Amino acid sequence: MTDATPYSNLSPDALLSAVEAAGWRCDGSLLALNSYENRVYQIGQEESEPIVGKFYRPDRWSDAQILEEHAFTAELVEHEMSVVTPLRDDRGATLLLQEGFRFALFPRQGGYPPDIENAENLTILGRSIARIHAVGRARPFDSRIALTAERYGHDSRTLLLDRGFIPDELIEAYASISTHLLARIDELPIPATLRIHGDCHLGNVLWRDDIPHFVDFDDAMMGPAIQDLWMLLSGDREDRTRQLGKILDGYEDFMVFDAAELRLVEALRALRIMYHAAWIARRWDDPAFPLAFPWFNTIKYWSEHVLDLREQLAEIDEPPLAV
Repeated sequence: MTDATPYSNLSPDALLSAVEAAGWRCDGSLLALNSYENRVYQIGQEESEPIVGKFYRPDRWSDAQILEEHAFTAELVEHEMSVVTPLRDDRGATLLLQEGFRFALFPRQGGYPPDIENAENLTILGRSIARIHAVGRARPFDSRIALTAERYGHDSRTLLLDRGFIPDELIEAYASISTHLLARIDELPIPATLRIHGDCHLGNVLWRDDIPHFVDFDDAMMGPAIQDLWMLLSGDREDRTRQLGKILDGYEDFMVFDAAELRLVEALRALRIMYHAAWIARRWDDPAFPLAFPWFNTIKYWSEHVLDLREQLAEIDEPPLAV
């Protein structure tokens, strides 16, 4: 197995053999689910509900980091939070190993993205995330990463300039705007005060029976509370202000929100834009990525990327959302 093709040996037979060796009886049915970083499948079971198997990308997280993620979700379940936590085998293990692949198995969780046009849903989301953060502030992660401008911004910039993806005619523009943008972000310290979900967008919240079920803690990290809130917002400034107000109405039932963190929203958005581009570049040798992102190495993409960074620099200097 090479780094360029980390899943080349993960055939359907190998996958099903791994799951059965861990103690689950498969019926042979497999459905690939949307995931690029890891490989995730719905796996049919004999005489029981399907389960979901996540096969971790080699060399991305250490065993200790994965186990901290699992322990965090288990801790949240103990506090009666609806999060999807990994199943345990007969030995009580959640991180499983078979033929060089590390994987975890999860119960299948039904649901659909929450309707954020419904104000009550936003308030419920705010309460639920606050309860996650109340558990998250109890103690820090020991092994998992922190959300920093260095990791998500500066390292991404260096990688993109070194890898040769940016067209020659746009290198100077990218280098210039990214320098100015990161200098501005560096003036806004990002507090790593909580264990957070880290990637709390609407696709990672499944709504069912008026309850949000949180899935995919693969990017759990130390970071500020606002990181788990801003990705839920959409629309124009008026829409986002209204949405944030409803979310914070619920959030502050369980946690005090530091309004100073609102200044971080556009900086965090900028870091996510930069990190996403670097993530694709970092994985480009994986055959799944050129197929999924065929526009990535085009002049059109990089022109729009530079424009996005320019817009983010301007947004950072706008007054933060006020609620």
